[in-house]
Amino acid sequence: MISPRRTVYRLLYGTRYDKVPWGQRVYVRPGERQVREFQWRLLLRRAPVISLDDYRKRIPLGEIEEFLSCMMCGESRQQPLFEPTGGKGWRYHVVRCPSCGFLYRNPNVRPERLGDLYANSYSKFLTGDYAENRQRRYRLVMESFTPVFDDGTGRRLLDFGCGAGLFLQLAEQRGFDAVGVDLSPDSVQQANERLQKAKAYFGAPGDVPEIAAGGFDVVTLWSVLAHLPRPLEDFATFRRLLAPGGVLMILTVNARSLLLKAYGSTWSGFTKNHLMFYSSRTLPALLRRTGFAGVAYAPHYGDTVEAGTTRLSPQLKERLERNVRRSDGGNMMRAIAFADDEAVARWGDKLKIHKL
Repeated sequence: MISPRRTVYRLLYGTRYDKVPWGQRVYVRPGERQVREFQWRLLLRRAPVISLDDYRKRIPLGEIEEFLSCMMCGESRQQPLFEPTGGKGWRYHVVRCPSCGFLYRNPNVRPERLGDLYANSYSKFLTGDYAENRQRRYRLVMESFTPVFDDGTGRRLLDFGCGAGLFLQLAEQRGFDAVGVDLSPDSVQQANERLQKAKAYFGAPGDVPEIAAGGFDVVTLWSVLAHLPRPLEDFATFRRLLAPGGVLMILTVNARSLLLKAYGSTWSGFTKNHLMFYSSRTLPALLRRTGFAGVAYAPHYGDTVEAGTTRLSPQLKERLERNVRRSDGGNMMRAIAFADDEAVARWGDKLKIHKL
């Protein structure tokens, strides 16, 4: 059965865009970018802004949750926008900071209960359908930030939230002296079964003396940032762990995505375990407050398009790339943060650096 939404698209556009991956269609259908941007501005204009006290009275608080003010700027007022829901009955509320625009789940998960989200065979998710094309995604992101990942010989790398070790496997193949940490014990076990030289540990960086000592040339966050309940504390730790000239690589869902603006609460970035949602407009505040010197971004046009397994006509590919660059950078945000000016000088020649 064809959904009403798809019927509308068929009436407007016919079938000419059906072979374009679902996540890229909003960028190639004529006029849709402008419509979605208008739709977003209208939502923000209409959504009420309320005090945190009033918000507390409206929203129930779960056993492992707490209410928050904005982590980026401290604003306590709330602009409720979305109520994502999913299988097995999970539901949460997403608000926007009316001062800086940061999107976050509120109430949020208390840090000491974060492990509850990953304790029950989380590795089955990481190694099932989700993992099918993960290493391809890693390679595409590493290529977009060349030469940072080209040769790891003599360089130390920490993969924070390493899961089942799929990236650590690539890192050791590229010569990095690589280690990882994760909160899922079964994922760590699977990672160590997969790895030859790299090593995965259960827990936080401070729990492992080898990691706590720091001196890393690269720290990577692959789809981890949205899971952090105390990002300021974590990023201060990442900055401390980096050696002079070090970089922090981030891949996360993009809170400026046209897909978010188009689909609201059903956006693919609103998953059960995601807590906070960043964009190129809000990430710099986090990096600035934790001592980083600069940040650069790389656009995301879609994994299958970039890998060449989805072939678009030259006209559609040019339209896709143009709209991604003009609007939001794509549904995933690729960013690399520079610990200091030495890092900018060493790795920033081919990148557009935003100084912090």
